[in-house]
Amino acid sequence: MTAGPGGVKSGGGSGRSQGGKVRVLTARKRKNSSNRWLERQLNDPYVKAAKAAGFRSRAAFKLAELDERFDLLRHVTRVVDLGAAPGGWCQIVQKARPKAVIVAIDLLPIEPIAGVTIFEQDILADGSEDLIRAALGGPADLVLSDMAANTVGHRMTDQMRTMGLVETGLAFAIDLLRPGGAFVAKVFAGGADPVLVAELKRHFAAVKHAKPPASRAGSSEWYVVAQGFKGRITPVAALLPTAAGGMDDISIEETSA
Repeated sequence: MTAGPGGVKSGGGSGRSQGGKVRVLTARKRKNSSNRWLERQLNDPYVKAAKAAGFRSRAAFKLAELDERFDLLRHVTRVVDLGAAPGGWCQIVQKARPKAVIVAIDLLPIEPIAGVTIFEQDILADGSEDLIRAALGGPADLVLSDMAANTVGHRMTDQMRTMGLVETGLAFAIDLLRPGGAFVAKVFAGGADPVLVAELKRHFAAVKHAKPPASRAGSSEWYVVAQGFKGRITPVAALLPTAAGGMDDISIEETSA
C-alpha cells in the first residue's frame, strides 16, 4: 500500500483531515454504509472517551448519564444486567459500587469483568431466572436492560420486537426486585406502548422516559426509567389492550448534556 498526497494512504483505510477529523477512504469492496459507520465511530467523542476510560462500549456513558439524572446506583447492593454484552453497563455499576453483587446475562459472550457474575445464556431459556436469583443471593435493587431486537428495517416491526424484550425485562424485574427497586430498559421513538406503560405504572411509583446525551442525536433510542417498585401485584387478566396511558400520559425527561 502506497502513500498518497499529504501522507494519506490510498487504496482504503482512514486518514486525518486538517481539522483533526478522521476520514475513511473508500475501498473497492467496502459498502458506503460501512464507510459511514466506521467514520462515525472514529469521530465519535463518546467512542474515544470510552476507549480512554477503558470502557467496552460508548453505551457505558448512557448508564452513567441516566444515573446522574435519576440517581439509580446510590446504595445499590444487587444489580441485574439483561443483554449485558459487551459489558459497558456492568463496568459503570462496578465502578460506582465495587462491593455490589452484579449479575449479567447475554446470549453473546462477555469477557470476564472483576466482581461480575456472567451467564452466557438466552434469558428466555429455562432456568435463566433461577440462575440469576441464585447468583444474586437476595432481591435486586436494580434491573437493567439495554436489549434491542435485531432490526429488519421496518420501523413498526422493529419497535414491536423491542417492546417484546422490554416486556421480558419487566417480567424479570417484577420477579427479582425488592420493594423500592428500579427498572431501566431501552425503547425507541414513541416510547413504551400504552399497555406496557399501564403495567409499569401498576408496579412502579414513577415512570419516565429519557434520552441521555450519549444516545446519538439521530437515533430513535430512548430509555424508560421506572422507580419505586411497589412489590408483586396480582397481574391484571391479559393486560387489557384498552389500558390508558402512553407517551402523553407520563412525565417526559430529557437528560441535559
